[in-house]
Amino acid sequence: MVDSAVGDAVGGDVEVQAVPRKGGMSGKKLVMILLPVLLLVGGGAGAYFSGVLGGDEAKHEEAPADAPKATVYYELPEMLVNLNSSGRKTNFLKLTVSLELDNQEAVAEIQKVLPRVVDAFQVYLRELRIDDLRGSAGLQRLREELLVRVNAAAAPVQVRDVLFKEMLVQ
Repeated sequence: MVDSAVGDAVGGDVEVQAVPRKGGMSGKKLVMILLPVLLLVGGGAGAYFSGVLGGDEAKHEEAPADAPKATVYYELPEMLVNLNSSGRKTNFLKLTVSLELDNQEAVAEIQKVLPRVVDAFQVYLRELRIDDLRGSAGLQRLREELLVRVNAAAAPVQVRDVLFKEMLVQ
């Protein structure tokens, strides 16, 4: 029936002959065997990587140990310094910062070395010029420099960040 429909559409008689294949399996048999195997392998890999098969049991046990640490903030005393200026006019910087610490024990360590931290900040801040504090890039540089100095002064304690609470340039 198909042969006659094709022959009518082409305008003549078309003779279709079956060509014998060399080899063992036909296309249908190959698909019927490979498809379930591929589905099983893909499903197994998906289950393994999603954790259903228990491939990452160790990761589930370690998750509570990697819980985020409680952040503690320690406010340094207010600092008022005169800035380095080349003219007759004196400029002042009033600064209040908080230190971001990992835990409450770090606060006690910072309090022990507080005079050293304040000294390191004062020496650095007195050498600044007004131009050094202009714009967000100037404030970011100031934050990075203060962070380096506080970490050096409080050597065993690691300070994560220096946060500006108040900054006034006059």
